[in-house]
Amino acid sequence: MPPLGTQAATLFLLAIPIACLAWTITHEEIFRQPRELSLRKSKTSRGVVAQKFFYMFTCEYCFSHYVTAVMLAITRFHLLYPDWRGYVIAGFSLVWIANLYMSLFARLRLDIREERLEIAQLEAEVVKEQDKQQDEPQPKRAAWRPR
Repeated sequence: MPPLGTQAATLFLLAIPIACLAWTITHEEIFRQPRELSLRKSKTSRGVVAQKFFYMFTCEYCFSHYVTAVMLAITRFHLLYPDWRGYVIAGFSLVWIANLYMSLFARLRLDIREERLEIAQLEAEVVKEQDKQQDEPQPKRAAWRPR
């Protein structure tokens, strides 16, 4: 088994692609149509298994479990124990860290969106003020005449 520090570093690094993939599929525009189809099927499918299968593509937390399972199969990453217990601990740990990353990312995106709205509002106010100043009649200035 690698040292605990190496395992911890691997844990935090492996959670990054898990979070990236889970977030992209469950939130980003490129997968909007399959996600909307999955959402409809999760509500209209007759069987519970089919409903849950399709729901998985709409929930980043749910989907991250499946991405983690694939990642564990690819990397054979164990945490603390060299046997099946290491896979179980690694799996739940990776899901938790990946969802922590996704929560931080969601919060960051929310803050960025809020700032953009504030900037747009300020720009609109500046334009409105400039239009108001242009509409007001300007006082006539006396023509400059040399003495």
